[in-house]
Amino acid sequence: MYPKSVSNLIEAFKYFSGVGDKTAERMAFQVLAFDEIQTNFLVDSIKNAKLKIKRCLKCGNYSEEDYCYVCADKTRNKKILCVVEDPKTIIAMEKLGVFQGTYHVLNGLIKALEGINPEDIRLDKLIERINKEQFEEIIIAVKPCLEGEMTALYINSILKGTGITITRLASGIPMGADMEYVDAITLSNAFDNRKKLS
Repeated sequence: MYPKSVSNLIEAFKYFSGVGDKTAERMAFQVLAFDEIQTNFLVDSIKNAKLKIKRCLKCGNYSEEDYCYVCADKTRNKKILCVVEDPKTIIAMEKLGVFQGTYHVLNGLIKALEGINPEDIRLDKLIERINKEQFEEIIIAVKPCLEGEMTALYINSILKGTGITITRLASGIPMGADMEYVDAITLSNAFDNRKKLS
C-alpha cells in the first residue's frame, strides 16, 4: 500500500508507547511534510539524545554529564533522599518544584510474576549510597500499585534498624474521580492516609 520507506517510518513510530496504527500513520505523514530544516532537527535530536544521554553515576537520572544537575547542585538538601521508579518521575517532580532533596532511581519495580526481583533493580546502589551518605529520611515515591507496594515494603524491610526515617508519599483518590471506579488499593490508601478536617 505504501512505499517501503513510508511503511518503515510508520512501523518505527509504533515503537512509541501508546502509539497505534492511525497515530503512527499521522506522524509519518507529518514528517513527510517537514521541510529540510525540521527534518534535520528531528534526526539530529534523536541521534544526539541517544549518543549524549547517559545515567548519572550517583542517582541514575538522565544526564549529559557524569552527574545530573540535581546531584551537582550544592544547594539541595543532601539529608533527604527520594526513591523513584524512573527518571521521568524526577522530571515531573522537578517541574512542580516542591522537593529540594536528592533522588535515587530504581529503574523499575519488583515484579515477581514477571521475574523482576530485588537484585534486578538498583537496590544495591541504594544500599551503597545509604552506607556512604548521611541521610536522615528516605521518601519512597513509587506508584501506588501492587508492584509499588511490594517494592516499598521491601525497601522498608532492608532499611529497618538504620535509624533513618522511612516515609511514603501519601496516595488516595484523585480530584474529580468517580468513587465507583476507584480501585481497592487506591481506596485503601485513601482511608489509611485520611486527614482531620479541623
